[in-house]
Amino acid sequence: MNPATALATVLVDELVRCGLTDVVLAPGSRSAPLALALHAESRVRLHVRVDERSASYLALGLAKRSERPVALICSSGTATANFHPAVIEASESGVPLLVLTADRPPELRGTGANQTIDQIKLYGTATRWFAEVGVPEDRPGQVAYWRSLACRAYQRAAGAGNPGPVHLNLAFREPLIPDGDTGWCEPLDTGAGGPWVRARVAPPPIALHIPPTRRGVLVVGDGAANVRRYVAAAGMAGWPVLSEPNGGGRYGDHAISAYHYLLGTPEFADAHRPDVVVTLGRPGLSRPLLSWLRRAGEHIVVSPDLDRWPDPTRSATQVAQAVEIPVASGDDSWLHAWRQADLAARAAMDEVLDLSGTSEPRLARDLVDALPNGALLFCGSSMPIRDLDQAMRPRRGIRLMANRGASGIDGLVSTAMGAALAHNGPSYALLGDLSFLHDQNGLILGPREPRPDLCFVVVNNDGGGIFSLLPQSAVRDPFERVFGTPHGVDLGYVAAATGTPYTLVGDVGELPKALRGEGPRVVEVRTDREENVLVHARLRDAAQDAVRAYLAG
Repeated sequence: MNPATALATVLVDELVRCGLTDVVLAPGSRSAPLALALHAESRVRLHVRVDERSASYLALGLAKRSERPVALICSSGTATANFHPAVIEASESGVPLLVLTADRPPELRGTGANQTIDQIKLYGTATRWFAEVGVPEDRPGQVAYWRSLACRAYQRAAGAGNPGPVHLNLAFREPLIPDGDTGWCEPLDTGAGGPWVRARVAPPPIALHIPPTRRGVLVVGDGAANVRRYVAAAGMAGWPVLSEPNGGGRYGDHAISAYHYLLGTPEFADAHRPDVVVTLGRPGLSRPLLSWLRRAGEHIVVSPDLDRWPDPTRSATQVAQAVEIPVASGDDSWLHAWRQADLAARAAMDEVLDLSGTSEPRLARDLVDALPNGALLFCGSSMPIRDLDQAMRPRRGIRLMANRGASGIDGLVSTAMGAALAHNGPSYALLGDLSFLHDQNGLILGPREPRPDLCFVVVNNDGGGIFSLLPQSAVRDPFERVFGTPHGVDLGYVAAATGTPYTLVGDVGELPKALRGEGPRVVEVRTDREENVLVHARLRDAAQDAVRAYLAG
């Protein structure tokens, strides 16, 4: 057996023993040993994509939803560089990826050899761990090295408290395909059922105990862990829960869904300063919330990994791996005030939305209401997630996800595909037109590839709608070209290019029917950017007027 085949065979086998179930492969020549070993491995689900960037985000989505390491493989050269954005997102959002890049052997590096670049620590500080595996050789001891390396890589990616991407760079000399010889200097198969090295998880950390108080608030942002436990504890303590949609805590009687407008009303924000705020995950959607956090007297950030705690406002007074929220005695006036203000704002907002026609925030609200229990909703990073944050009513029974680690608009079609493939139930994605076009290659599926049950709902306002709500909109002359960026693309033709079923929704009332179907499909909803600005202004004014009226009454 040639060394390249031996290394690939052992590495794949050991990763499967560790628990690997999904692998994403972008085709290439130098990675042939890994590709052939994976194709012969019946214990993993193989996904092949022709575009490395789409492949990397597909792996990101699979790992994000399954919360298990997913392997990502490509050939050498610029193929490896196309993984970099997804590796960054995985690092920032704590998603376990095993990045296996094939490489030329050392004697070809720096010589101008074809498809040869410097791949050593290519992704810099975005990886949790890097290893240059070395050129495989036919000598005793290699199997133990390869298997222990695979175990270390898998466990480091899974990372207790700090999951993320791991990069193994594999230099292969030719021949790259099996030569028919099965001999090797030592047994390749250990004969054991489990991994070569068993990693033990540390015991749970001791929780920080907070003094009992009714005047507390739980804030839930992206990437929060143990959300249900903390939401239940906040409910017992009589605390309001301010959860971003992707935080997973916007449900139940304590959920304050209009917090963006409550805290954007100075009279309410000033009158409702808590004794303590406990933050899970990383909040980052609402500027009023972030401004309010800066003024919190006691701000406790819960972070399982004390090396990387989220504190974008620099307002944390304590950081703990776990927190104990005690039941507090006393009246319910604190929670009652939050809930009544929230109900007043919500009623005013719903009235505006009901009269707004097919507006973007109404689409976000109505889409969530229309989804069946057990559904997954993957959301775009620009306006869609903000529209959900401001318009989504509390509800149970759905899983909402977004790429908020680095908050890019790249790779979202592929990430949604991966998340849907890992989800046991119907899946949906709410994306803007630019995000959809940015990753339209994500719609390309080979005839033998697993196909998810995934409906893309694409909001098409012919450009970058979020900029119309930012200060850049005041620069009228260059705005449309350098910020608005109209594209004029007919999304129906984009869908047709890959044979993806397509529906154009003319009225938001048609949405529930349009969502029906199986497999990948596209539903387009066209909106107007200028009208969208006006709807958001009416929402803000109506909500804040309602809050002020409640305070005055």
